[in-house]
Amino acid sequence: MAGSVVGTDADRYRSLLFSIAYGMTGSVGDAEDLVQDAYLGLTRARQSGTAIGNVKAYLTTSVTRLGINHLRSARVRRETYVGDWLPEPVVVSTERPGPAEHAELSDALSMAFLVLLEALAPAERAVFVLREVFGYGYPDVARIVGKSEANCRQILVRARKRVAPGGQPAGIAPPPPLRRAEGEELARKFFAAAEGGDMDALLGMLAPEVVFQGDGGGKARAIARSVTEPRHVAQLLVGGLRRVGALGASLRAAWINGRPGAVIQDAEGRVASVVELDIADGVIRAIHSVSNPDKLGHLGPVSDIGRLPQGRAAGH
Repeated sequence: MAGSVVGTDADRYRSLLFSIAYGMTGSVGDAEDLVQDAYLGLTRARQSGTAIGNVKAYLTTSVTRLGINHLRSARVRRETYVGDWLPEPVVVSTERPGPAEHAELSDALSMAFLVLLEALAPAERAVFVLREVFGYGYPDVARIVGKSEANCRQILVRARKRVAPGGQPAGIAPPPPLRRAEGEELARKFFAAAEGGDMDALLGMLAPEVVFQGDGGGKARAIARSVTEPRHVAQLLVGGLRRVGALGASLRAAWINGRPGAVIQDAEGRVASVVELDIADGVIRAIHSVSNPDKLGHLGPVSDIGRLPQGRAAGH
């Protein structure tokens, strides 16, 4: 671990650094790599005799600039992605917390929010994440990204327009506090209704403007495009859970990106998909399902029950 090299004085910032890196990349693995690289840079700087006056500022700057460079190289891969793109899910068990950097992930970094950030250029995303999610002042944002305060203000205005041309959507700001017990109870009822095929109960829990998005990355079963009508969403869920249930799969309650949801596992306990529920005003306004095996490996062994034959396009 990097903390054993740089010391506990620096290791205390790991949760913040992971959250910034994840907000930049939408990838758990890439975020962890960026944090590790930032710590290694600190270690090398100290070993060379460089005086580091503010360790937190040094690491925050390092991980942000590493994130900008990473996004520049990853843009081509994103443009050729098969189907809807969703971020790698950050999963925290309802029974036992995960790593601190995951368990303390900013509530603003939901899947819906990260999808919106995909519209931004790397520098825009850095400024937006630092200012809007983590509340850094313009002097600090300017220092971290290496631009003037005036330029950062202009970048933020441009970023807001690119993310929400018609105005700032509700998903940009951190959501109202979601009481953990209430969120878990609604999720429990929702998944029980879906598994039982109770359409009336499902429709009563879905917002009229509900959106369902799936990400199979062309490698696993997923819907070809977003579904937006409540009855269609309910039918899709019932059919999907019925299909995987027939193969011996089960649901395990979890918190996904700070939202209630579930991990679907096969009979051997391998991860088949992750489902996040975006809840507001007591109803579910968005559902995000990630089944792309490349985005589930950090959670453990990945199931093949939804895997598509090589060369076959997703959309089922």
